[in-house]
Amino acid sequence: MNHDKPNKKAVALRYQEFEPAPKVIAKGQGLVAEEMIALANEHGVFVHDSPELVDLLSQLELDTYVPQTMWLIVAELLIWAKGLEDNAKFSSNNEPK
Repeated sequence: MNHDKPNKKAVALRYQEFEPAPKVIAKGQGLVAEEMIALANEHGVFVHDSPELVDLLSQLELDTYVPQTMWLIVAELLIWAKGLEDNAKFSSNNEPK
């Protein structure tokens, strides 16, 4: 029986308004994935833990757009992440000075 923890995976997406869909801009496994996640956290980049979605996205080639069949779930994540970002900005702007 293998008691090793599963190999960590990470996929980085970018979406810009002028692009037709989110794009895979980085992906990695093991130590590379852990470093990607650490760097994202250091720079305030939203990190979502969804092994099933990462498994699907990691099958895509780098610098390719997310296929239309995955747009809904990725869009929901991006909207949710944007809401978190907006709430954080609102909270920091309303702190007593």
